Amino acid sequence: MIAAVTRLGGMTLRALTALGHAAYFFVELLRFVPGSLRRFGLIVTQVYAIGYLSLTVIIASGIAVGCVLALQMYYALVPYGATESVGLVVNLSLVRELGPVVTALLFAGRAGTALTAEIGLMKAGEQLSAMELMAVDPRSRVLAPRLIAGMFSMPLLALLYSAVGILGAWFIAVELIGIDGGVFWSNMQSRVDLVRDVGNGILKSFVFGVICTATALYQGYETSPTPEGVAYATTRTVVFSSLSVLAMDFILTAWMFSKP
Repeated sequence: MIAAVTRLGGMTLRALTALGHAAYFFVELLRFVPGSLRRFGLIVTQVYAIGYLSLTVIIASGIAVGCVLALQMYYALVPYGATESVGLVVNLSLVRELGPVVTALLFAGRAGTALTAEIGLMKAGEQLSAMELMAVDPRSRVLAPRLIAGMFSMPLLALLYSAVGILGAWFIAVELIGIDGGVFWSNMQSRVDLVRDVGNGILKSFVFGVICTATALYQGYETSPTPEGVAYATTRTVVFSSLSVLAMDFILTAWMFSKP
């Protein structure tokens, strides 16, 4: 019994130490963000690498989820004679919840792992050490522009995900099932609030962008400079980013939508 408590205490202390170290890393990284805003070319390059190259998986997933949501909502609402509300339910599901969350999970799996592998390989190749020898802080030159690009790209990707999902739902509901198109769009326009629904979804996606990008950069920057270390770091990026996004989603949802 004592040995089990000792192991549990040791695990807790190690977890808290790692969490504190990651928090300190993030706070230190934020100090370099204002200066990195002047490196506009670097930020644009990273927006292309992080955001633009993720468009394919975001668009494909958004259309698929929108189509499936429309079918599921239609079958669920038929017994109640409320099939006209399919568009409204799909819209609220996407802009409030699925758009930000699924985009963040896809972002962590595609862009997050790429960032971790890139930074980890730069560390393994001693490129970061070479920058430090030239009095160039890697956090300012390498990490901060990528953090800014991730924070900027995630809300745009989430909005695009929701938009193509709604179009996919419209195609299924209106063109295939036969729901009136005017009713489909008018229900959304009258019941979806720009600030409470769309605005909160954008805020969620911004927070998720910070979490996923910062986690990916931290794992790459602190990894062991070996092939095995980089491989484990990319795995940890996906796991920690996904769990953090799901936990923060619950907190943000309880805060945003519990108010009357």
